[in-house]
Amino acid sequence: MESYLARLADPLIEELLGALPALALVGPRAAGKTTTAARHARTVIRLDRPAEAGVAAADPDAAIYGREEPVLLDEWQEVPEMLGAVKRACDRDSRPGRFILTGSVRAQTDHRTWPGTGRVTRVEMFPLTVGELTGATVPALVDRVCEGDPTLAIPAERATPGSLGIASAGEAPDLRDYVRLAVRGGFPQAAMGASERARRRWLETYITEIVGRDAALAGNGVDTGRLHRYFLAYAHQCARIVDDAGLHTAAGIDRRTALAYLDLLERIYAVTELPAWSSNRTKRLVKRPKRFLVDSSMLAEATGTTEASAMRDADLLGRLLETFVVAQLRAQATVSERRCALHHLRQHNGRHEIDVIAELDSGHIIGIEVKATAAPSIRDARHLAWLRDEEGDRFVAGLVLHTGPGVIPLGDRLSAVPISALWQ
Repeated sequence: MESYLARLADPLIEELLGALPALALVGPRAAGKTTTAARHARTVIRLDRPAEAGVAAADPDAAIYGREEPVLLDEWQEVPEMLGAVKRACDRDSRPGRFILTGSVRAQTDHRTWPGTGRVTRVEMFPLTVGELTGATVPALVDRVCEGDPTLAIPAERATPGSLGIASAGEAPDLRDYVRLAVRGGFPQAAMGASERARRRWLETYITEIVGRDAALAGNGVDTGRLHRYFLAYAHQCARIVDDAGLHTAAGIDRRTALAYLDLLERIYAVTELPAWSSNRTKRLVKRPKRFLVDSSMLAEATGTTEASAMRDADLLGRLLETFVVAQLRAQATVSERRCALHHLRQHNGRHEIDVIAELDSGHIIGIEVKATAAPSIRDARHLAWLRDEEGDRFVAGLVLHTGPGVIPLGDRLSAVPISALWQ
């Protein structure tokens, strides 16, 4: 039996089950939701199995009545009526820890398909982070920054040497190591020991299936061929700020169809966006979001990127690393003690641009730049310094995440930190 990799969400799931009646683990297909949910459940009902789905559809209330709790309803959207049964059960008895729902297609939130408002609490789960893959248990980076974690001020070392086929003992990852991690990504089936050939074949099939089968489930009458073209156009603009017109023109479809396809891809957790950050103090900011695929391995597969080709194309290298870092930050943000939302910043004239703004629930911000350099300089932090001066005491810190081995001070509340600080 394979050993279980502890997930960032595990402590949060345990805490919420101790206080709330029902949870919904949502996120991309094959990200490990079912495996994790099953560890917290006493009864598992697999609704993607026709026999179990048939029984549940015939009488949803009876299907969950008297079961040992927590009851896991895996892929609940296959029998949407099950959510109504959960609602009724929670209305009758709202004691904590009764139900866990998992699903890979974000349901429409109308009254028919989502009666769980106020009863079912959502927890997002994303593909594995490097910290989860290596078993490195450290708090979210934003929490460590706010707490003044002293380990961010010492050279980085490998927590588990060689466990991912990178960096020997005592060495920090270098640029090629980070590229290898980004191309490998975090989907468990592809990231955990698969050969390069097997990994690429798995990812190719995964993309085909989510754009075909999952999208067809989420939206009626989808032309999967045109949707696949739109997905590829989106992938080639990953980690960029691009308007809708640019995407639908590249895909050869009209604006209305493109917006419908974007909604579909978001609902199946294939794509995600960093919304534009806004501030009363900082003016003339672009309002368009920055586009991302949910995992850097999807970007590599959709664009035919290998470790070797990424090292020959500076633009692609930068976008691959940024997608990789954003995936790590997004997974951490869902469980951080200081709740935070991730954004990007860009002025209309392009004079200032910051890859990620982590806005804490207190209103304070942390700016993050991602640089494919092992020798960061003060110049790499110039946009962060501008934001610090604009926002004053709201600005907690500015980090330049780089591919070198150590922490370098770059000025007041500014420092260069290895990307590996995300998991070490």
